[in-house]
Amino acid sequence: MRNGRTHLTRRGALALTGGAAAAGMLGAGARAATPATLQLSWLHSVQFAGSYIAQARGYWAEDGLDVTLAPGGPNAPVEPPVVSGRALVGVSAADYTAAAVAQGAPFRIIGVAMQKNPFAVASLPENPVERPQDLPGKRIGMALANMPVLEALCTLNGVDIDRIEIVPTQYSAAPLLAGEVDCLLCWATDLPVAMAVQGVESVTMLMADHGYALQSQTYIATDESLRTRRAELVGLMRGETRGWAAYRADLDAAVATTLEMHPDANLDPRAQRMQAERQVPLMFSELTEARGFGWFSAATVEETIETLAVLGHDVSPDLWDRSILEEVHAG
Repeated sequence: MRNGRTHLTRRGALALTGGAAAAGMLGAGARAATPATLQLSWLHSVQFAGSYIAQARGYWAEDGLDVTLAPGGPNAPVEPPVVSGRALVGVSAADYTAAAVAQGAPFRIIGVAMQKNPFAVASLPENPVERPQDLPGKRIGMALANMPVLEALCTLNGVDIDRIEIVPTQYSAAPLLAGEVDCLLCWATDLPVAMAVQGVESVTMLMADHGYALQSQTYIATDESLRTRRAELVGLMRGETRGWAAYRADLDAAVATTLEMHPDANLDPRAQRMQAERQVPLMFSELTEARGFGWFSAATVEETIETLAVLGHDVSPDLWDRSILEEVHAG
C-alpha cells in the first residue's frame, strides 16, 4: 500500500533511454526544462511504475518538464506540498481530497488512475470471506484508522458491523496465517501478493465489487495551478498517460524499470511482478479503453460522491475538473 525515503533525482535511466533525445532538443536550442514535482502517495514500488517509465524514457522531457517524483508515506502526506505549491500534482484518493477541501484546500481532482478501489478483504480458502454477508461472526484484522472503510462497506451492504470482531493488527499477513484473525482488511495488490509469494493461496474480496466505489490513486492540483500552470499540468498528465500505456504493454519492463530506478527500496522482484499484474484490472476499464487513461465520467463521479456521503463527506461534482484530460486525450 502506500515511510518516506529520500527524494528521487535519478537520471541514470533517463540518460540510457530517453536522455539522448532530450539532449538533442536542448542542443537544438530548446529552452531549459521546467521543474515540476509529482508527489506520490506512498513509498517507491511498482504501484507507481507508469510514472517511473515516463521519467526513464524521457516522456516528460519531450514536453519540456523536469519532473521529480517525491515518495510519500505516513510521515509525508500528499496534500501539504500540493497546496503549498512545492508539488504541482499529488497522487491522493477521493476521501483524502474531500476532507482537505472541507478544511479549505483549493483542490480539484484532474485524473483517476485506479478505476476500481483496491481495498479488499483477504481470507484463506478454508474459511473464506467471499461477500460482505460472510463477515458477521468473523475476526477481521485491520488498522483502526480504516474503521470508516469497514463501516462504509457494512452500510452499503446491510451488514451489522457489531457482529464483526475488530482486531487491531499491524499491516501484515502474519495474523491471518497464525490463525489470530479470520480475515484482513488490506489492498488487493499487497497482502494477498505477500501470501502468494510464500506459496499461500488466499481469497480476495474486492470491496469495489460490493458498492465501495471510491476513486483511488487520483491526481490532484490546485485551482491556481489550473489557472496559471495549465501547460505544465497537460505535459505532466500526458507523460503519465504514455507511461502507464507502456506499463500495460510490458509488465516485465515496468518491473525492471522500477527495480533499476529504486535499488535501495528492498523490493522483491517476484512480488513486484505479481503486484504489477494485479493492478491492471484496477487501473484499466471499458471507460479508459474508450476515453483514455485517467478518465472519469459523470456516472463514476456520482458513484464516488455516493460512497463519500456514506463516509461522511459532502462534496459536489465541482470537485472534479476534466479539462486537463480532455486536452491530453484530444483526438
